[in-house]
Amino acid sequence: MTGPTIPPWMTNLNDEDLTFIKRFLLASGSMKEVAAEYGVSYPTVRLRLDRLIQKIQLGEQLENEPYIALIKRLAVDDRLDFGTAKILITEYRKQLDHRDQQ
Repeated sequence: MTGPTIPPWMTNLNDEDLTFIKRFLLASGSMKEVAAEYGVSYPTVRLRLDRLIQKIQLGEQLENEPYIALIKRLAVDDRLDFGTAKILITEYRKQLDHRDQQ
């Protein structure tokens, strides 16, 4: 008997992300309650939730374009600025298009 498989969208999430999701669910989706638990403002929780949504969406795209998903994930995690991410993705796509034309 095999154990449960981890959905691809979850592989992009770290322990901190999973803890946030757990707290969010236990708070019945109340961002106000989560903000109080973390001791931060509502907009801070909203931003964190938006970034988690982006990570999950990227996780679903990961199998199709791993390099692009990686660059987007780095940008979402503030490890790469969005301008640089856009340049890297644009250049990568140009190389793919150039290879396809040969």
